[in-house]
Amino acid sequence: MPAVVCDSSTLIHLARINRITFLKDFYGKIVVAPAVWKEVVDEGQGRSGSSELKEAKESGWIEVIAPENKPLIQLLERELHDGESETIALAAERHAELVFLDESEARRAARILGLKISGVIGILTKAKLAGKVPSLRDELDRLREDAGFWIGDDLYHRALKAAGEE
Repeated sequence: MPAVVCDSSTLIHLARINRITFLKDFYGKIVVAPAVWKEVVDEGQGRSGSSELKEAKESGWIEVIAPENKPLIQLLERELHDGESETIALAAERHAELVFLDESEARRAARILGLKISGVIGILTKAKLAGKVPSLRDELDRLREDAGFWIGDDLYHRALKAAGEE
């Protein structure tokens, strides 16, 4: 069954702006790799995303599943962090409907494997188009200012245009 797989960056940044539930609203169930759980919950205890991810797992809409393709993980780890490597391997193994990645190197690796990619900006754009937020600009500004998420001006304006705000 196709899954939606999510890396730590998307979880952390959505949590920082109190929008992590958009994942549940739009996709129902999310799968994360053990390295993502470790980064966000174990190592990130007390920081954004940690308690939200624990609650989501207890509620049953986030599941932790370990990828099995160790050679692929090792290959990916040459260029990427553990969480990104496990996320991409898990998405490939499960023939994921979608994988959430925000780092450009991770996205490049996922594209090579033919995975469909989105990220935090894609989720916020979808929320705007679905009427869940009144202003994508406000959400992106919060993401930049409150969450410390870097968004290039070109991407910022393309997202606003896609949402009909520019």
